[in-house]
Amino acid sequence: MKIAVQKIVVVVMLVLSSQFAMAQTPPPPTPPPGLPIDGGLVAMFFVALVLGYFISKKYLFTKKSSL
Repeated sequence: MKIAVQKIVVVVMLVLSSQFAMAQTPPPPTPPPGLPIDGGLVAMFFVALVLGYFISKKYLFTKKSSL
């Protein structure tokens, strides 16, 4: 009987000590250096595709007409 009481006391003490250890507040996050790169990245990609298409089309059109 005495061994069972000791086991219960040990288990309760372990549970309480683990809760105290996990109750600490995390440190504040550090701010990122510079500006984020992912803002509008998809839009910039499509604008680059459209701009590249029009510039290459203009280049090929002027190249053919000059012959």
